[in-house]
Amino acid sequence: MGPFEILCGTAAVILALYYFFTSTFNFWVSRGVSGPRPIPALGNFKDVMLNNISVGDYLAEIYEKYKDEPMIGIFARKTPVLVLKDLDLIKDVLIKDFSVFASRGMPTFEKAEPLSQHLFSLEPKRWRPLRIKLSPVFTSGKLREMFSLISECADNLVQYMEKLADKQEPVECRELTAKYTTDVIGSCAFGIEMNALSNEDSEFRKMGRKAFTPTWIALLRIRLRQMFPWLYEISGYILPQTETTKFFIKVIVETMEYRETNNITRNDFIDMLRELKKNPDKLGNIEMTDSLLASQAFVFFLAGFETSSTTISNALYELALNQKIQDQLREEINEVYVKYNGDLKYDNIKKMDYLDKVFKETLRKYPPGTILMRESTSSYTFDAPKVNIPKGQKVFIPVYAIHRDPDIYPKPDVFDPERFNEEVVQKRHPLAFIPFGDGPRNCIGARFAVYQSKLGLVKILRHYRIEACEKTPIPYVNDPKAFILAPKGGLHLKIVKIDSQS
Repeated sequence: MGPFEILCGTAAVILALYYFFTSTFNFWVSRGVSGPRPIPALGNFKDVMLNNISVGDYLAEIYEKYKDEPMIGIFARKTPVLVLKDLDLIKDVLIKDFSVFASRGMPTFEKAEPLSQHLFSLEPKRWRPLRIKLSPVFTSGKLREMFSLISECADNLVQYMEKLADKQEPVECRELTAKYTTDVIGSCAFGIEMNALSNEDSEFRKMGRKAFTPTWIALLRIRLRQMFPWLYEISGYILPQTETTKFFIKVIVETMEYRETNNITRNDFIDMLRELKKNPDKLGNIEMTDSLLASQAFVFFLAGFETSSTTISNALYELALNQKIQDQLREEINEVYVKYNGDLKYDNIKKMDYLDKVFKETLRKYPPGTILMRESTSSYTFDAPKVNIPKGQKVFIPVYAIHRDPDIYPKPDVFDPERFNEEVVQKRHPLAFIPFGDGPRNCIGARFAVYQSKLGLVKILRHYRIEACEKTPIPYVNDPKAFILAPKGGLHLKIVKIDSQS
């Protein structure tokens, strides 16, 4: 073969690849939807894929750039993705026409990633019956039953913090609060003493840390999963299961078997899974495998400790930078303690109005999940503007960008709990604040997350003043490698013990 033939062959391959990677790029233009120009093979996610910017920050950038557009068309490599900005359109997707958008569009991998078959990712067919059966675990009545367990973990946190305060050194608060929420989840959901606060070598804390530590291997797995899902699933037949997967399947299966053998009943999350295993007919034609059951416990553990611990630490960060707000919140906490003679109960937390405002403003400014994802299960036409999308269309709802929109929240970088005064809230669109999502597929554990976080904050602030120190990240910069919203380099603060309370 001569040089000319080689050149022609090379050119043909390049042209074929170029066509393959750009063949969908007129998708949004043909529908009259504006958006940034994509790059062949990378689409609009080059900087996100290279870990130069977090996906939340990237979507906030294009949200601002296309300020007057109700929707934006972008590409994940060559796949068209619709970013919704208009809150009425978002309401249609999450609530009004939920049946068309019941899927998150997140594939599950039974071989490569057995624990991916959880409630968050499952397709509608398995998600719906599982959601119905697991929901009773998260009722307000169940929370009342769990309250003393959560309170005990919070008291252990206060005792643990005394040692840290005595050292008078900067404390990494994300790790501190993760130990507390790990213990809460263990005690309330699994009936297992995880001892993350009392034992530095707690196996559960180690596994939780591994699951959210963005190592290069973890990032490589994510990229492979995104770009070549078929190859990723095949790898499950070759590569061994991760340490985290083996650990959680073993723990959940053994815990269920131990309770069955010893006739132990706690009416908690594990018992609900035991019930599903014994009565699979209640879920229709779904096969209740050990990995499917363990997946539900796994996601509850991960989502329960990480999102709540991040929110608590972000609240402490803002309170450290806004001492007047911290003082006002502590005053409310002490007043409630005095009013009820130090007997803090479930309903007392609900009566702390300023705590609720501080908590919501923290979630407004730092939503742990920066985007919501949905996928259409049939073709669909939006009303205004009239845009038709096919079955399988991926839709992103940019939570972080909405929460930072100055037209919705003036001076969005300012931490102002009064944004959540009832009168102010009534004037805002109900979909302007969606840290837990909305509609039938909202966060199943939202109520649990709120109470473990609030109770942790109450106990901390009653005994300690939180202050900024030389290692405190100012400004707060989002870590582009983190799986949920988190600051680069951790979140260091100073803990100062307050004179003992009565």
